[in-house]
Amino acid sequence: MIYTKLAPMKKFARTIKERLANVVSYCTHGITNAVGEGINSKIQSVKRPVGCYRNKENYKTAIFFYCGGLDLHPH
Repeated sequence: MIYTKLAPMKKFARTIKERLANVVSYCTHGITNAVGEGINSKIQSVKRPVGCYRNKENYKTAIFFYCGGLDLHPH
């Protein structure tokens, strides 16, 4: 039960309560899902300009090309 009349504090307390397992996991292991979210963001940016790909293989190739850091002009 939350014993404050301040709405922002109530919201903060509820958020912590809902995500307590994640907070404890971060404090215990020191890792987050930020890397996974970053990779997902890159994948979504590959899909965005085209809208869709004709088949999964072309989409997979585009993801590997974009996320793989390939140099188009090797020296």
